[in-house]
Amino acid sequence: MGQEHKILVAGVTGQVARSLALADAPTGVTVLNAGRPELDLLDGDTVRAAIERYKPDIVVNAAAYTAVDQAESDEDAAFALNAAGPGRLAAGAAEHAIPIIHISTDYVFDGTKNAPYAETDPVAPLGVYGRSKLAGEQEVAAANPAHFILRTAWVYSPFGKNFVKTMLRVGAGRDELNVVDDQCGNPTSALDIARGILAASAKVLNGDPAATPGVYHMSGTGDATWADFASFIFECSRDLGGPCAAVNRITSAEFPTPVKRPANSRLDCQKIADTFGVRLPDWRESARECVETLILSGEWNS
Repeated sequence: MGQEHKILVAGVTGQVARSLALADAPTGVTVLNAGRPELDLLDGDTVRAAIERYKPDIVVNAAAYTAVDQAESDEDAAFALNAAGPGRLAAGAAEHAIPIIHISTDYVFDGTKNAPYAETDPVAPLGVYGRSKLAGEQEVAAANPAHFILRTAWVYSPFGKNFVKTMLRVGAGRDELNVVDDQCGNPTSALDIARGILAASAKVLNGDPAATPGVYHMSGTGDATWADFASFIFECSRDLGGPCAAVNRITSAEFPTPVKRPANSRLDCQKIADTFGVRLPDWRESARECVETLILSGEWNS
């Protein structure tokens, strides 16, 4: 019988944390989720106690402050959870020589590049959220040499608050919606992120020499604007008898927000494909599955 491995996930309620809890782990791998108060990234004692209790072989940080606009007026809280917290978790894992996988974001870039961003491109976050996530990357890397930082983008799932659920809920009460059409990115299913994390973890756990620590980009294949994404969501929903609204394509200037979003959030994911053999599905395939799950379960307006 092969060795049994444990993956400890910091986070319970977030999209990626819930997706990891539901994902089919490889044979011999057990995924354990722990959240507050048992594992609180703001409390180093709970971090160390959870690691000692579960004795994991890999730690995954799926906890984060994700309210992009709210972060502008809540900077201390954003940095506490997105920077200092991950640093504590990485340090706690390092004390036991345990690797950490930390989830980061496309918002570390300013969006001015006119091609997908590579891991080596200069970072220049536009707001507090992006700065706090970049600080988290730096804290994790400094605290644990066995760090795998996964930047992803435009995350959605059947759970929690996200663009797919918002479009279906708001679209149910309107004939048409205004959606920004000058921001481009890679819509990414949290369920696909979870599968990617498990695939990468397997190589790390098996001691694959190619599985080198560092920063990796992992997002859905193919790109879209928010308006493209919304139109596709409603197309899928209409086919299932769900909510459907016409999409009016507008500019970011016509939809002002407290913090500017990157105009280009596309990520080049070749490095993780070459290193770990991970390439996430086309975003349309996964988005269709998400919409089907929400419409058929009746949870699209929850």
